[in-house]
Amino acid sequence: MQFRTTTRLAACLVLCLGIAAVQGIVTRPQIGGWYNELAKPSWTPPSSLFPIVWTSLYILMAVALWRLWEKAAPSSARNWAIALFLIQLALNAAWSPLFFSAHATRAALIDIVLLLAAIALTMVASVRVDRIAAWLLAPYLAWVAYAATLNGGIVWMN
Repeated sequence: MQFRTTTRLAACLVLCLGIAAVQGIVTRPQIGGWYNELAKPSWTPPSSLFPIVWTSLYILMAVALWRLWEKAAPSSARNWAIALFLIQLALNAAWSPLFFSAHATRAALIDIVLLLAAIALTMVASVRVDRIAAWLLAPYLAWVAYAATLNGGIVWMN
């Protein structure tokens, strides 16, 4: 039983932190050039803050997914919460390649708005099966809402 729990937690961490690593690989080369040249809103934080915040958020996301998988009783409600989690994770994974690699700031804005909705739906579905899992996603929702304002500001200003 303990092995299964630990294995599931590790799998969730590998999934979420793996996406974080790919996001970093896609993002890092653009920071010193293209991104620095963009006009940005006055509320844009320093670039050094993003990896710290995102790493923390990906860990919280992994624990939320683990709780849905391990702690919640098997049910269609749990399956729906996990499915929504994976949908929002896919939208999350798409944002950096859109924004940083393709320089498609408008497409990234559409993606992040869909991501916000998907996170909110994931939280609603999760609260029905594990309140802690849902609340672990609250800082993520808040940060993505903030990031959406940055993305929107960049679209507007460029």
